[in-house]
Order: sequence, then C-alpha cells, then structure tokens
Amino acid sequence: MLTAPFGDKSLVEVLGFARQTGIPCLEVVADPGTKHIDPGTFDTAKADEVKQMLAERKLEISALSCFLDACQPGGSEKFQSHVRKMVDAAVLLGVPTLNMQTGMPLPNMSRIDQIKQVVPKIYAPVIAYAKDKGIRIGIENWFETCLQGIDTFECLFDTIKDDNFGLNYDPSHLVHQQCNHLLPISMFGRRIFHTHAKDTLVDVQMRAHVGIYGHGWWRYVIPGSGDIHWGEYINHLRAHGYRGVLSIEHEDSALGREQGFILAARHLAQFC
Repeated sequence: MLTAPFGDKSLVEVLGFARQTGIPCLEVVADPGTKHIDPGTFDTAKADEVKQMLAERKLEISALSCFLDACQPGGSEKFQSHVRKMVDAAVLLGVPTLNMQTGMPLPNMSRIDQIKQVVPKIYAPVIAYAKDKGIRIGIENWFETCLQGIDTFECLFDTIKDDNFGLNYDPSHLVHQQCNHLLPISMFGRRIFHTHAKDTLVDVQMRAHVGIYGHGWWRYVIPGSGDIHWGEYINHLRAHGYRGVLSIEHEDSALGREQGFILAARHLAQFC
C-alpha cells in the first residue's frame, strides 16, 4: 500500500493499520518533510528504529516513493539531491526500489523530445548513484507527466538503457487513454520493478454524452471497482517474471481512507 493518504499520521500509526488490515508490504512516502520517512533527516538510528517496528509487526517496505517534478525548470539540482538522500535511506533500510516520475511536460516541447533531450540529463547522475549502491529506480507512468502512451514508454527505454532504471507500473493510467494496459507487461516485463494496484472506472454513457474531451466520464477507483480484470493482470505479470508486490494506491473518492484499503486488499487477495 502507498502510504500517501495517511500523510497526517505517523509511520507507526500507518504500520499499525497495515498490520491490522493484513497488508504485508508498504510503499512509504519519502517526500521532504513527510511524517513517514524523510530522507533529509534520516540516519542509521532512525533506520534501526524503523526496522525494529517492521520486524515487530512482520511487515516490509517494498519501496520509498517521492513524486517531485523532476523536470521543473531550475529544480534539477534540488531533485537530484533529494534522490541521492532517498538512495542512502533505502540502503540503510534494505529497501531495493525507489519510485518517482519523469517530470511534467515542458512548454513548447513534445513529450517524446522531452524524454530524449531533458529527462536523461536529469536522471543520469542519480541512476549512476543508485546503481553503485544496488538500488533500482521505478518510474510511474502518470499520464499527466511526459510518460503517457506506450510510445513514450518505448522512447524512454530506448533512450535510457540502464538496467536499474525501470517502471513503477500503474495500469490504471492507460485504461482511460484507451491503451492496452496489458501490453507493457510483455514489452517491458524485465523493467517492471514495482506496480500500483489502482483501477479506473469508465462511465461509457457519460463519455458518449460529453465526449472524450469532456469531464467526469472516468475516475480512479480501488481494484475490483473498475475496468481492470485483476486476475488477468496478475497472471500476465507472473507469466513475464514479476514477483514483486501489488501496491494499493487509494484514490477512490467514493470510499473512505481505511475502507478503501480494506476492500482493495480483500479483492486482490483472491488472486495472490
């Protein structure tokens, strides 16, 4: 589970909820100043404390996540500095993966050109730093960033070939684009390091009324409430070698915070 909806709670409170709910792994927010794991103030003593809390509750951390805009003009050094601190925190905790994003689209530049010309310059130093310490970087394919359609996935991995650079794959972002959300699994299976369990519910009648450029015809929901067949999705992942977690990302406005995670975990459990 991605801990973001519990931003007002301490890490120990989030761990308590995960233990009670039967969710064994957490994708922990690692933003600057977060209550969960703040890489800027993290040290060996704090790492030992977190590892003890995890061991007592029989939980694990699957990834540390921070979705800062990597391509924000004038912000590359700040971004790179924070990612290096995330790498150091991951090493202390024994966490193998960091999750982040490519960056928001820049003006007067296509997504493809941005991936070819801008993203590699920003990411090259932190990819190298992470590789040296045995840490992988997983990029979430949030459709509002420059990583949108499957063509942009192809461009990203043709441009950046490092084997510790891959995907935190979220199939929900492809559903409302009417892309095949299963195709990236066969195309980039070895570079899927982590995956979000989030669904998309498409209201076909609303779409027919307002058109694809209108609003309100799709929204994010928990697994089991949308258009993705999770047994099929999980089977495809397994068939292509994925053995990692399904990290529930709860953005379902129809459900409360705790209720959404509980119902999502219950639905996914039948396939795992």
